[in-house]
Amino acid sequence: MEHFLTKGKIIVFLIIIAILAGGFFFFNYAKDNKLSIVVKSLSAMDKISKLLPIQDDYKKELSVVNSLAEELTKKDEKTRTFMLLLQNNMELRPGGGFLGQYAIIKMKNGEVISSAFEDANLLDQRITAKIQTPYPFEKMMQLKSWKFRDSNFSPDFPTNVEKAKYFYRLAGRGGAFDGVIAINATVLNDILALTGPITVSGVDFNSSNAFLKLEEVVEKKYIMDPELDTQNRKAIMKTMTPIVIERLFQVGNISKIVELAHKELRNKNIQMNFSDSNLQSLVSSVYWDGKVATDWGGDYLMAVDANMGALKTDYYIKRSINYEIDFNGEKPVATLNMNYKNTAPYGDWRTSDYHSYLRIYVPQGAKFLERKMISTPITNNELGKTYFGSTLHVLIGGETNIMIKYELPDTISKDEYRMLIQKQSGVGDVPVKITVKKDGEEFVQEQTMIKDLKFEFQ
Repeated sequence: MEHFLTKGKIIVFLIIIAILAGGFFFFNYAKDNKLSIVVKSLSAMDKISKLLPIQDDYKKELSVVNSLAEELTKKDEKTRTFMLLLQNNMELRPGGGFLGQYAIIKMKNGEVISSAFEDANLLDQRITAKIQTPYPFEKMMQLKSWKFRDSNFSPDFPTNVEKAKYFYRLAGRGGAFDGVIAINATVLNDILALTGPITVSGVDFNSSNAFLKLEEVVEKKYIMDPELDTQNRKAIMKTMTPIVIERLFQVGNISKIVELAHKELRNKNIQMNFSDSNLQSLVSSVYWDGKVATDWGGDYLMAVDANMGALKTDYYIKRSINYEIDFNGEKPVATLNMNYKNTAPYGDWRTSDYHSYLRIYVPQGAKFLERKMISTPITNNELGKTYFGSTLHVLIGGETNIMIKYELPDTISKDEYRMLIQKQSGVGDVPVKITVKKDGEEFVQEQTMIKDLKFEFQ
């Protein structure tokens, strides 16, 4: 038990309870007392963890898991309604991925009492209001009306939650939500790596091809034959979900399930938002809320791509970051180099040259100086940050090295310099190199960004 908890893997039970066992995937597979057993186990483990020599961060996560589980499964006769956003991060958007499907789940006394699953396009067909799209949708995609499927245009998940609710109301749907949860497509491959392959409607899915195969089922034949009815092209997902959940319950190695859930939360492949302030405070305390940091006092960077090519090319895009800050001049100057590789072997119905609108969020008050291989940036302020917005392009089989140089505000000091780099939901692992130049010396640190990163240079 001690070894199991020392690695902090116990936080998976948040997934089992809040998403799987609790029914956020709209199937009540937690019958036969499975749910109550897990809830009681959580409570016991929470108490035990306080006596073990494990890291404080993990103790905090476990305490949050226990509190969430107790709240979401208590038998108080209240009906709770949740919105689930399914995002395809092969077509990257600032909030994680293209929002292709959603579900509305109602729970009472810890059990699912109703569920509705729908293609986002069907919801958008009911929206008649003409809402101006954010730049660059009209310029790069010729979209003149903003709708639900493009609502996750902010890197800040709470902002996207409010926008999704707004478009849901514009479609004539009413009601309040107790919570909104976003899940990226990458999670499916990771789950099948744990459960093993499955067969759904005669199609074989495994950990290396799952979301590619799913794309073929729901996209390819409809693109090739425009006469086919597209209204229910994603119905296979309804068939697939209970099969996946049942396989998860059959997994004997709980620590591996734990490791999976920890990875998805850490990588921002799952983001959570609750209307209850106490629950929201809980998920915020362990950084599961997908929020852009507004209380960070040091240097800051967040690179946010929006795939404007309308294809699934992000599956083939590899990124790396090289950031340098120079304190040897009159003002601190930052130089950001990012390398993009398009590893696609050829173009087809799913893949093309990569076309992105890139926003680089930096400390508020930063001033643009130079750029290479991106368009002249639009400078704006939001979320307590300044951002530079540019277009970039990466040819199939090629790479693009972009550079942007900017002057940082005086609030960024060389003394006890520290930096926060936030990861965009839906992006894979990104190698990062940080170089600090001050007092005639250079200090270098390198990490791989699988979650938000903090760097400190004394």
